[in-house]
Amino acid sequence: MTTAGLSITETYTPLKAFPLNKFVAYPTRQSLPAVWMRSGTSKGLFIHRKDLPESVGLWGPILLSAMGSSNGNGRQLDGVGGATSTTSKVAVVAKSNRPGIDVDYTFIQVAPDQAKIDMTGNCGNIASGVGPFSVDEGLVRAKIGQTEIDVRIFNTNTGQSIVETIQLSPDGTCKEHGTCQIHGVAGTSSPIKVAFLNPEGSMTGKMFPSGATQEILTVQTRKVGKLQVQVSLVDAANPFVLVDSHSLKLNGHCTWPGLATDVESASVVQGTPKIAFLSPPTDESSDLDVLAFTMGRLHTSLQLTGAVCIGVAMTMYGTVAWRLASGGVANKPPKHGMEVEGNKIASAIPMGIRHPAGVIQAEAVLDLARDGTIQVKQVAIIRTARRLFEGNVFFKA
Repeated sequence: MTTAGLSITETYTPLKAFPLNKFVAYPTRQSLPAVWMRSGTSKGLFIHRKDLPESVGLWGPILLSAMGSSNGNGRQLDGVGGATSTTSKVAVVAKSNRPGIDVDYTFIQVAPDQAKIDMTGNCGNIASGVGPFSVDEGLVRAKIGQTEIDVRIFNTNTGQSIVETIQLSPDGTCKEHGTCQIHGVAGTSSPIKVAFLNPEGSMTGKMFPSGATQEILTVQTRKVGKLQVQVSLVDAANPFVLVDSHSLKLNGHCTWPGLATDVESASVVQGTPKIAFLSPPTDESSDLDVLAFTMGRLHTSLQLTGAVCIGVAMTMYGTVAWRLASGGVANKPPKHGMEVEGNKIASAIPMGIRHPAGVIQAEAVLDLARDGTIQVKQVAIIRTARRLFEGNVFFKA
C-alpha cells in the first residue's frame, strides 16, 4: 500500500502459525476500584482497604505500578501519578471497629522517582479528603436532613485521631461547592475543618523527642563543612526539624545544607522526620514564614501536618517557632485557646503561617490539667477537597 509517497507493507501471519499452548500462562489485565481526589493542596488515589491484599507487605508492587513508579524514572508516565511528591500519594480507607471511630485511614507516599513507598508518617492534606470519601462511599452515613457531619478518623501510620467537619448536600453526599478558598488551590469550595486531636508524639511518643525545646545541631555538609544550626525537634502530627533559618548563615535555598546530594543518598532516609526552615514574619498577614521540604525538594506550599506541628510549636514557650513568632516577648498575648480540665476559658485565634503559595491558618487549643501540666488538645485547619474521577486503576504486579 502506498500513501502520499510512503510505501507501507502489511503482512499477516495466519493464526494457525501460533498454536495456543495450554501450559503457557498469558498475563491478564489487573485493576482495582479507586477514586482520584484533589485533597487540600495534594492529589492522590483513594482506595478501599477491602480491595487490596490482606497483607500490607503486598501493597508495594500494586501501588508503585498504579502510580507509575515501578521503573523509578521520575515521570510516572506509565501510571496515574503526577510526577511530584504532592501528586503521588495514596489513601487506603476502611470502616473502623475502634470505639468512637468511623474509619481507619492509612497513608502511603509513593516516591515519583524511585520504586519506593513510605508509610512512616501521615499526610494531613490527603487526610482532609478521607472524610468526604468516606461519606460519598457510604462508609459513613448522614441522617435525613443533616447539613453537617463529623467524621472521626484513625490514622494507622501515627495512631492518632482526626475529626473532620464536612458540609453535606441535600442528598447526603459531601457538598463541594462553596466560598472557601485555600492558598495553593485555584477557585473556591466548601470548607472542611480538619482537627488533629492530641497530636503530640505521633511517632516518638513525645512532644520534644530530645527533651529540649531548642538546641544546637552540628551538621556536616559536603559543600561548606561543619555548620551549627539552631533547631527545635518537635513531634506533633508528624515529627519535624524546625530550623531557625538565620542560624544557617547561607543565602539562597539552592545552597542550604542538610538535604541529600543525590537520589541514592536520599533513598536510605525515611520520609520522616521532615524539615522546615522558619523565619520571622515579613508582614502583618502572618505570624511566621516557613519553607518546608518534601522528599528532598522544596515544598510548593506546606504540609498540613507541618502546619499542625508548627502551630503547636508556636504555642510552646522556648521553641524556635515561638521565639520567631513572638519576637521573644514572653508576655505577648497568646493566640491559642485554653481549657482547664476540659472547661473552655479562651477561644483560639488563627495563627498565620506563610508558605510559598500563601498563608495557612492554624487554631490550637491547649488543656491545663489539675497537676499543672499542659497538653495540646487539638489543632484545627481549614481545607477543601474535590472528587476528580472514579473507576478502576490498572496495575502490573
